[in-house]
Amino acid sequence: MFRPLVSGKPRRFGRGAVLTLLFGAVLATGAATGSWGDAAPAGQRKAQPITRLAADTDEIAKAIDDGKVGPQAAEELVSRSGDRWSAFYTAQEYEGFEQSLDGRYVGVGLWVRRKESGRILVARVQKDSPAAGAGVRAGDQVQSIDGKDVTGRPVTEVVARLRGSGAAGTAVRLVLRRGDRAWGADLRRALLPAETVTVQHLAHDVTVVKIDAFTKGVGARVREAVRGSAGGVLLDLRGNSGGLVTEAVSVASAFLDGGLVATYDVHGKQRVLYADEGGDTETPLVVLVDGGTMSAAELLTGALQDRGRAVVVGTRTFGKGSVQMPSRLSDGSVAELTVGHYRLPAGRSVDGRGVEPDVAVAAGEDAQAAAREVLSGLGAPS
Repeated sequence: MFRPLVSGKPRRFGRGAVLTLLFGAVLATGAATGSWGDAAPAGQRKAQPITRLAADTDEIAKAIDDGKVGPQAAEELVSRSGDRWSAFYTAQEYEGFEQSLDGRYVGVGLWVRRKESGRILVARVQKDSPAAGAGVRAGDQVQSIDGKDVTGRPVTEVVARLRGSGAAGTAVRLVLRRGDRAWGADLRRALLPAETVTVQHLAHDVTVVKIDAFTKGVGARVREAVRGSAGGVLLDLRGNSGGLVTEAVSVASAFLDGGLVATYDVHGKQRVLYADEGGDTETPLVVLVDGGTMSAAELLTGALQDRGRAVVVGTRTFGKGSVQMPSRLSDGSVAELTVGHYRLPAGRSVDGRGVEPDVAVAAGEDAQAAAREVLSGLGAPS
């Protein structure tokens, strides 16, 4: 989703604010809480679709910016808007969100996933985190958080419980299971660095770069990681629900020599995003995606595909291409409403459609192995 680029504490945002594309889920669920989820940000009150909109979102945003709507009324208007991507954040929730933009989050260092059975499993444990110190491992089942059974609950709800108030130093009790053994772990949340980029250097100068979210500094880290990767680059965007559009464009700039990345409209007015000049246009490049690739990650994927710079491998992406603009209320809360959509260089929209891969990967197939095979076919050694 689109938001203004901010630093420090949130401020009042005018309707002409500079916009920045953010992921709709990961930053607020994965990064802000140390968990990996499948839906909305922790604490976010997502609107439920209804047959008819209660009010035009432009009118709602204008009423908020003009000071004619208070926080309680704004939250009600957002919930009645019928827009699945509109949201209302308390001041505390938005402050936590801003931390995530800076590449930090308050949590215990757990990434979680939900099995078809409803079990909540630990997908990853962050090094030097409270969870790591307590001996929690990937594959452990999270049975309850602060006495509340989480089996069968949405991942976003689990994420919200892991985050709690979003304050470092607060306590949280987990009950976990590993095989036949169940035990309790008393942890204290901490302010942790978000591990949004991981790099693996393979033989023959092939580099695998996994980006979980586009937080501040990701573009620079990617450009540094791929420097000298003459054998090829595999850019893994699976499960990446988006992030700062400036960082997505910065990553695109590593592989393009200027030119169009995307266009977007705000209240009907068109705006344009361009790559910087001087990127590497020769090194073989494959982008790996799946149904969890969303928003800014789809913008990056589609731009590289439309520009003929990369071969996209995997499954169809999520299809999140709408633009949201936030408005600050008197108590520091933030209402966010959809104001437009973005389009890729070829003019296509991903909203509701996603990006189709050039090479589809069947269910059960090793997607990374398939991507490396394609990379080899582009001239990179296997």
